[in-house]
Amino acid sequence: MMKKKWFCLLLLVLICLLQGCQGREQEDEPAEGKTAGTESDSSAVSIGMSFDSFVIERWIRDRDVFVSTARELGAEVNVQNANGDVKEQISQIRYLIDKEVDVLVIIAADCRALSDVMQEARDKGIRTISYDRLILDAPCDLYVTFDNEMVGRLMAQALEEAIPEGGKIFMIQGPDEDNNVMLVRKGFEEEIADGNLEVVYTASCPGWISETAAEFVREGLEKYPEVQGIMCGNDDIATQVIRVLSEEQMAGDVAVVGQDGDLAACQRIVEGTQTMTAFKQVESLAREAAELAVEMAGGRTPADLQVTEKMNNGAEEIPTLLLTPVSVRKNNMKEIIIDGGVHSLEDVYLNVRESQ
Repeated sequence: MMKKKWFCLLLLVLICLLQGCQGREQEDEPAEGKTAGTESDSSAVSIGMSFDSFVIERWIRDRDVFVSTARELGAEVNVQNANGDVKEQISQIRYLIDKEVDVLVIIAADCRALSDVMQEARDKGIRTISYDRLILDAPCDLYVTFDNEMVGRLMAQALEEAIPEGGKIFMIQGPDEDNNVMLVRKGFEEEIADGNLEVVYTASCPGWISETAAEFVREGLEKYPEVQGIMCGNDDIATQVIRVLSEEQMAGDVAVVGQDGDLAACQRIVEGTQTMTAFKQVESLAREAAELAVEMAGGRTPADLQVTEKMNNGAEEIPTLLLTPVSVRKNNMKEIIIDGGVHSLEDVYLNVRESQ
């Protein structure tokens, strides 16, 4: 009888220990919509990060690097994902304001729809950062992004070099609600203004839903089967465009450009079906933004942090940090993407024979 009692007691202790370990493992795992960072500490810097959605592959990388960098600096990050719903994003931002975060970092679903909630954050004394997409007609303390007009120029230059004799081209971009789409278009159109490329078909994919690009390119090909180049808003859109071109046995004959440096795009470039991608080192952007957010939470201003460039968002001049994109093609794939640790050589050349 005594042996049974000791056995039951030992079993109970083991169960409690196992439950305690499982609990700690669950607490240590950051989750979307929850706080990721150090153990709860009222003195820790609190950052709210509101994403439009994770439809685009790169946003996962932005989130992970931002959160890990902030954690290294002793900050907590509460990540919210609106799944492309503007009203939901506004609701989530208000939730973060109510949580009294020190800094709000926002990837806007609609750059023109957040004026009121941004003012609410300003009134509460919360610092705000427009991340990658400039929030328009609203108070904002900092804008961190890539030079999007340069992205457009790099795309245009790649098409001009691929089609030196000139010809008809399509522009299939993201939604007009994204201010970056307008900036990329501006740079692209300025670059081709004095050349011999003719834009004969344009379309915008709502909510960055790349599948709609397939419908657009089919429509464009019906009207202009002699198209020689297609400018795509990002590499996801290029995926759909090239799929349709493959079905029409035109892949590799039509020059296609995109942006983001996605693995699939890099594979297509070395295979010969995509001409270039405007690569943006999102890890650098996320790291810089996290460091700036923590500094601003401590009371420092963008001017203190030597952010001197400014961009007008319709309401005020916003201190702006611009990072530089790079044109990636077959001839510099190893130098930029592989040697840079973005994608491995084995992954990029997965579908290319060793002899090539």
